Amino acid sequence: MAMTIDLDQCTSCGDCEPVCPTQSIKVIKGSYRIVAETCTECEGEYEDPQCFAVCPMEGSILPLSA
Repeated sequence: MAMTIDLDQCTSCGDCEPVCPTQSIKVIKGSYRIVAETCTECEGEYEDPQCFAVCPMEGSILPLSA
């Protein structure tokens, strides 16, 4: 499973990028994106995905299947 960023909700604050333990958050064409192939939802490392925990915009970071 992986997380995704809703580009309509994201303010590009950058809070999520440094907390990602798998370095799966990248800036692509000026927008933050989560690379699904390497995102683990922080499973086995943290109780909650760290990007989700630090994001100030509710609904900006969601499970990919949502």
